This record gives sequence, C-alpha cells and structure tokens, in this order.
Amino acid sequence: MSKCKVLDLFSGCGGLSLGFKKADFEVIAGLDNDPIALETFKYNHVSAKAYCSDISVIDIKNFLKTANLGNIDLIIGGPPCQGFSISGKRDILDERNGLFKPYLRFVQLLKPKAFILENVPNFISMGNGLYKSQLISLFNSIGYEVKFKILNSSEYGVPQSRRRVFFVGIKGKLNSFEFPIPTHGKNLRDFITTREAISDLPEESILDGKEYVSSPLSNYQKTIREGSKFVYNHQITKHSENTLRIISLVPDGGNYKDLPQKFQNIRNVNIAWTRYSSAKPSLTIDTGHRHHFHYEFNRVPTVRESARLQSFPDTFIFKGAKTHQYRQVGNAVPPILGFEIAKSIKEQIF
Repeated sequence: MSKCKVLDLFSGCGGLSLGFKKADFEVIAGLDNDPIALETFKYNHVSAKAYCSDISVIDIKNFLKTANLGNIDLIIGGPPCQGFSISGKRDILDERNGLFKPYLRFVQLLKPKAFILENVPNFISMGNGLYKSQLISLFNSIGYEVKFKILNSSEYGVPQSRRRVFFVGIKGKLNSFEFPIPTHGKNLRDFITTREAISDLPEESILDGKEYVSSPLSNYQKTIREGSKFVYNHQITKHSENTLRIISLVPDGGNYKDLPQKFQNIRNVNIAWTRYSSAKPSLTIDTGHRHHFHYEFNRVPTVRESARLQSFPDTFIFKGAKTHQYRQVGNAVPPILGFEIAKSIKEQIF
C-alpha cells in the first residue's frame, strides 16, 4: 500500500513534516518564503521537494501546474502567527493574520482528504473569535468539516510547555475524530524536564561534527540521540560581563523578581532574566529574544539545546547563521507533538 502523500505549507525547517514522516507519511514537498529555512528542510527531508515562494502573492494554479505534485492526501502547515502571538502586538489588522486564506485556496484546488492548520491559541480569541469563525466558515463552504483544540506539547512527551491550537478539517463529514490523548502529566506520567533534555550537553561550545562529551543521562537523551554519533549546532553565545553577573544572581527556575531592585528594570519585559527550571519542562521556545537562560549555566541555551527542548532529534541539523537557526527552531512545531497528531490522523482518517 502506498503511503499517504503530504504537502507542508509554511513549512519552515520542517518540524511538523518530521513528525508526519516518523508516522510513515510521505512528505512530498515543503513551501515557504524563507530560503535558509528551506535549506534546512531539504537537508533533513531529502526525498521531498522544497519550493521558495511567498504564498500570499503566488499564482497557486500556475504553481501547482508547474510543480506537478500529483495527488495530495493531506495538507499540513502553520501560517505565521506573529499577528496573534502573545509576544507580539496582537494587532487584528496585521496583514499576516489573513494568510490562512491562501492555505485554504491550496486545499480548495488540491482537494485533499484532510488538512491540519496550526497557530497560536490567540488565533481563536482575537477579534472576539472573528478569525476562528471565518476560518471554519470558509472551509465549510468548500466541503470540509472542521474541529479544533488547544494542545500543550509538554503533555505529549516534549520537554517544553508550548500551547498551540490545531484545526483538523476532513472532507465531507468529520465523524468522530478525536485529538490525541495526552501521554504525560496529569496523573499519567511525569513531564519530561529540561534537565532530562539537555544535561548531557556541556557548558562550552562543541565544534560541528565532534563527538559527544558525555553518555546519555536520561531515557529522553537516549531516544533523541538515536542514530547520531556527532554533535551539531552547539555553539554558545558570549555575553557581556555585566550580563553574566546578572544572570548568575538568578536561581534555577527564577526570574527578574529574584534580582536586586537595581537590576529588575534593565529589561522592560515580564519574561526578562528567566532561568529555565531544571525540574520542569522549559518555557515556550521563541525565535531568539534572549530572555530565557540555561537552568545551570550563565548563558542562553544553544541552538542544539533549544532544538532538544523542541524535541528535534540530534540527527536533524540546522543550516544558516546562528541567529537564523534560532529562528527556525522557535518557529517550528515540535516533531514529537506532530508525530502524535499524525498517528491520530492516520488511525482515524486514513
């Protein structure tokens, strides 16, 4: 039996694609307007095509004719969320807020059996629910029943507390589709902690392609290191002496409130000077704002540590400059969460 074929829109580096690939879907192609993220996508998804284009202005009919993707069973992807994000301005007029409409056009033309659309939780409340209602109405109008739910990645074995809303649309009737049941926490099994995720990675940099300096120190590390003999993307950030001194005053799991009064207002954001807690999943990985610090070391996490907290395996290598690598990691869907969603899609729809 042939595998179900997937098209990833707004693919970025391919975190969601990786989850579906692990669930034995065939990722045909990724489409994004970021050429460096697509370089990472192509490097790690060698059998998939990578298309660099702005979905908001692309001639979709002409693109599909030229790309010759064949039959697509499933469309996945997450339109940019900055217009809805709690860390952004939450501007209802932000032009990026309407990027689900070109996504809908792809669905309308390719007629897949199902689609999955991911975004930040504020998507369903912004404008008193205007965008959520519009999205559901528009997909209903082209023959898709839609169901949505906010999922927290930490409840599915990802060492990061990251809440995102997922819309699942099925052509025809939705029937009784259910989102995946949490596998961790809530009296099931403890969450994966930050320490379990990254404690084997050293305080100092490791040159790309060098061997690990430690054996795995947790079951999560054993799993995340499968198939990998060498370390990549573990170059530390050098901070100023003043920054190092301030970080050193914040305890494991602490934040700016633990600092002397004279330092508390140096950074005027409520997440400033926050250390991850070694005994909990990390806070949400962002795209490089540099406000979160390692639970033990006086520095921000490396790209590899951030990727671990996003549940990327060590075999997944990020391309481009370090700042761009951080952005790719922060914009991605955690692959382990993607895998759990993919399993539910496969079992119930395909």
